[in-house]
Parts: sequence; C-alpha cells; structure tokens
Amino acid sequence: MSTPAQSVPTDPVAAAPRLLMWDIDGTLVQTGAAAKLAYAEAFTALTGVAWQRMPYSAGRTDRDLAAEAFTTHGVADYEPYLEEFFHRYAAALAARRHLIAEQGRVLPGVGAVLAGLAGHPHVVQTLVTGNIPPVAADKLAALGLGAELDLDIGGYGRHDTVRAALVRRCRDLAEAKYGHRFAPTDILVIGDTVHDVAGALANGVTAVGVATGSTSAADLAAAGAQMVLTDLSAVEPVVRILAGTDRMAAPSIA
Repeated sequence: MSTPAQSVPTDPVAAAPRLLMWDIDGTLVQTGAAAKLAYAEAFTALTGVAWQRMPYSAGRTDRDLAAEAFTTHGVADYEPYLEEFFHRYAAALAARRHLIAEQGRVLPGVGAVLAGLAGHPHVVQTLVTGNIPPVAADKLAALGLGAELDLDIGGYGRHDTVRAALVRRCRDLAEAKYGHRFAPTDILVIGDTVHDVAGALANGVTAVGVATGSTSAADLAAAGAQMVLTDLSAVEPVVRILAGTDRMAAPSIA
C-alpha cells in the first residue's frame, strides 16, 4: 500500500530521518515457482518461441533477466518486446497469486520487523527490487505484506539492468516526496545478495546483508556489507539496528 506525501517527523531517540530500501526475494519472502512459470508463459505467448530455461535470477533485475532470456532463446533484438513482455508477465503472475500463497512463505521475523519499524515515525520503508512494480506488489500481497511500505518511491527492475541505478532512483523519489535529504548513513539497502550490497556501495549508502538467500553471511561481509544478519528472527534488536536506535560496528554478523 502506498502512503501519501508527507514530511518525515523525527523520533526522540533517533532524530535523523531514515530510508530503508528492502529487497523482496530471498530477503522478505520466498515465492516458489510462480514467477518462473509466469515468465515462460509470457515469453512464449509473445514470441511464439518455446521456452527452454530461466536465467539465474538471484539479485538481478527483470530488465537484465529479460534481456538474457530473449537473447539465449534466439531473439537478439529484444528491446521492442520488453514493455509488452512485462505487461504479459505481470498478468501471468497475477493469475498465479494463489500459487505464491500456497508454495511461498514469509521469511523468519519479517512481518514483525516491518511492523516494528512502522512504529518509528522517522523511518520510511520502501523497495529496491529486481521485480517490476506489479509483480513486486503481487508477491508481497499474496503473503500478507506490503502495508508498511511506500511502494510509490521504490526502485524497480523494469527501469535498469543494475541495482545501483535503482537505488539512486529510489533515493531521488523519496527525497522529492518527503521533502528531506536523507544522509547516506541513514539510507539502508537491505538484501540477500552481493548485487544488493554492490548497489548500496555504488551510491555511498549503507549495505545490510541478510543471509536468508543463496549467499552466505561471510560472503555478504566480504562483498562490503557494513552490517550482516543471519536472518530477521531476533525482532527487537533487528528493529533497533535498522531504525538506528542501536548502531552496530561494521561489519558485524548477528
């Protein structure tokens, strides 16, 4: 659910307004096979080419994945197809929302952490995700998440092939909407892959690695994450860390 434009009030403990950019897959949720099925259906319906395989997707954007999918299936001039492909993919995924609910799951502590952070008025939560906007919204809604996030200011995978550009876009949208410049130390990119970490570091903001995907805590730290969490199950300390009321030395593994 999107929120109306407003100024960011301050918290008596952590006065600086704080912007949290969440990844979805592997960080907040796991969604099963629905997205891969939707990708294949949309591609074949649009091109008439039989689907062979899904590119490796962890940490990548849909624009990047689609480029690889089209070229590896023999469609070199893919740009004219992308917008219609994204439209068809979103529709195919929406038709499979029930599969996300059946096969997917919210990762440990996520719901309570999002709700706890929503109780801090100086914190704005949004997305920087490889997903295109309707797919991001459907994945979260199918598993009962999203109400705590401002989806209007997110950085989404239809806009660029690399995460760093999505982080910049999200920051610009957030600062325009809320009328405040967020300090780099108070902008957190939270994700489970080295791509999330790289996107944060390229923008000079804080990278928080969560080792609930296919990348280990040690590898996230080695990639440069200033904070690394094994998961979000320790709800109260994680909320304090992400809200900035309990700063951690970098890098650290909780």
